[in-house]
Amino acid sequence: MKRLVILTVGKTHSGKTTFAQMLEKALDHSIVIDQDNHAAFINTYYRTLQPTTGPNTLKHAISQLMVEYAKEHSDCHLIICNANRNRKGREDLLENVFPRSAFLQIIVHFDLPDAVLESRVARSTRNKNIFRSASTFEEVLKRQQTDSSLKDISDPDEREADHLFVIRDCAQVDEVIEQIVRLAICSNQPNG
Repeated sequence: MKRLVILTVGKTHSGKTTFAQMLEKALDHSIVIDQDNHAAFINTYYRTLQPTTGPNTLKHAISQLMVEYAKEHSDCHLIICNANRNRKGREDLLENVFPRSAFLQIIVHFDLPDAVLESRVARSTRNKNIFRSASTFEEVLKRQQTDSSLKDISDPDEREADHLFVIRDCAQVDEVIEQIVRLAICSNQPNG
């Protein structure tokens, strides 16, 4: 059996977490590893340990530990639910952490219009306990919109993984989940 690794890519409120939770229910023997959960855990119990500037190394260390544990101590398909907007970060994950020799690599890119995201953020009731350097989701989205012009922040392309799905509308979610479930079934077939 070749396990699947599914990376979500997208800005805040694009539907990554909802999609990951739906996929986990539909895809037998899968688990979501979501950095927002790790951030909330740190902010609830270990706020004084996290760095105040620079990369959130504590959150990344916890996420890395969770991934390594799931890889070594389970045979679950892994749904890596975070923004993954940095091309070099995705390349590192797919080349070094989830190599093609062990995983069928799938990227799901949430490419919703900024106007949709701005509307969702304005109506959001999501818990803000995941923040370290921002105070609102509006601030996070503005930062992500600005970051989109940076060299390392880029949309994924089909060469990065075995499969790329692009979601531009919520109506596409169910079909993408069905296709991923079919890929998992095929990966369990001999010569699959």
